[in-house]
Amino acid sequence: FIVSEDGMVLTNKHVVLDEEADYTVLTNDGKRFPAKVLARDPLQDLAILKIETEKNIDEKGDFIENKFPVVKLGDSDKLQSGQTVVAIGNALGEFRNTISVGVVSGLGRTITASGGGLVETIEDVIQTDAAINKGNSGGPLLNLRGEVMGINTATVLDAQSIGFAIPVNKAKKDIEQIKTFGKIVYAYLGVYYVIINEDLQEKYDLPVAYGVWVGRDVSGKQTPEAVIKGSAAEEAGLEKDDIILKFNNEKITAGNSLAKIIQKHNPGDKVVLKV
Repeated sequence: FIVSEDGMVLTNKHVVLDEEADYTVLTNDGKRFPAKVLARDPLQDLAILKIETEKNIDEKGDFIENKFPVVKLGDSDKLQSGQTVVAIGNALGEFRNTISVGVVSGLGRTITASGGGLVETIEDVIQTDAAINKGNSGGPLLNLRGEVMGINTATVLDAQSIGFAIPVNKAKKDIEQIKTFGKIVYAYLGVYYVIINEDLQEKYDLPVAYGVWVGRDVSGKQTPEAVIKGSAAEEAGLEKDDIILKFNNEKITAGNSLAKIIQKHNPGDKVVLKV
């Protein structure tokens, strides 16, 4: 779907995964526009394309650009379970502009999705029972105001009416970065870690049941490397077996993971860790 009047288009990364392919956007009025892939998000199943506006000549002989109609992006942080949502897509690649209606079935889900040669773990996605099929990928998930709440991304093949959408607030950050930097960039801390739970706390007699344990894997064993050389973590003095409890005063838990918190920041941001 089109997110800027000058022709910026948001879709899924797995839709435009082939870097050798040529892509074309077909609009509802039957027009075709060659599309350039501006960026593929390295961590989210998102991509941003660009199509060029049509130029016409007015009565005075001047060039005028026909601006594209755009969707309104909502605030996905305000979504609630049970809220009615509408999914739009090209179902099965055959039924254009298919609309299905359902509710938000769950929030903050973590899934591992595969398709088209891509396998990706995606955190903090929206679960919905609005029918999502192959061909819906990259389409909008709307609220009843017509605002985009998410980008339809994946389904569970063996289930009935379990689909997932990436919250639109994550896509907003990508759009702004393309406008500002011309690419999608992520901040990173530079540590290998495991999220601490009650099992790890009990097994290793740790002082807390939350936070992340630097230099340990999911079983609690030491990783070959704890802190990446030249990273912000090394510069700050983080070491193997440190436990990071808070990141900029946000408590790190299984539901509020370190990776999720870091994604809210840009490279170069200064943050305070409680260790």
